Amino acid sequence: MDGSWLILAGVGLFAGVMAGILGIGGGFIIVSLLVALNYPFPQAVATSSLVIIMNSSAGSFYNWKMGYLNLQRVIYLAIPAIIFAPLGAYLTGEISEYILLIVFASFMLINIALIQLKQSIAAKQHQSTQAFNPVAARAITGGLAGFLAGLLGIGGGVIMVPLQMLLLNEDIKTAVRTSLGVIVTATISSCVYHLSQGNVLFIPGLILGISGMVGSQLGTRLLPKMSNSLVSKVFNLFLVSMALFNFWKAWISYQNLS
Repeated sequence: MDGSWLILAGVGLFAGVMAGILGIGGGFIIVSLLVALNYPFPQAVATSSLVIIMNSSAGSFYNWKMGYLNLQRVIYLAIPAIIFAPLGAYLTGEISEYILLIVFASFMLINIALIQLKQSIAAKQHQSTQAFNPVAARAITGGLAGFLAGLLGIGGGVIMVPLQMLLLNEDIKTAVRTSLGVIVTATISSCVYHLSQGNVLFIPGLILGISGMVGSQLGTRLLPKMSNSLVSKVFNLFLVSMALFNFWKAWISYQNLS
């Protein structure tokens, strides 16, 4: 690897800061920027999984140490996540890269709506809502998070948290802490499969992971000083920009197949 390690360190730091500010795993940022650095999509996804394991494990350990983590809640969601994560990882190697890039870019745009939904639910969480069947709700929430972790290299927390609040009637703090614990198990499950395929890049992953852990600490300290509207605008602008970039990369990939 050449001097791009400095770029990787910057990517990891930025992803960590955004993760600390927005309470997400940073997978969207890591995968997008690895693709921008011309890493193949399967390697970007696999390496992102390694980074998310490092970041999410650190956060979950802190939550557990402080008594904030309910292991029973984590286990209920982790079981379907562990089952479906290898399926997503398997499909990463079976689906054409341009299709994966289109799915990834599309999910970025969906992510904007999900974040808005999460914020809307958080603002109204004092209102009582009827919960869905808890077994089905956990299977859907955990399974979808695991599948996306394997397929796209994202933690899945951004979709888990709104679903936990919608389907399981959990408050946002409980949902965030539980999802972080589930993310660890889901990404380990998908990362094991990616390891068997030789897609995990350890040196870039370690650089991204270590700098990301530093960035997440900075992000949590910056968050109280930033307005919610500013955070939302910055992140939405980033997602739209990277979605357009990945759509363009998908077009280039499709053209190369022709």
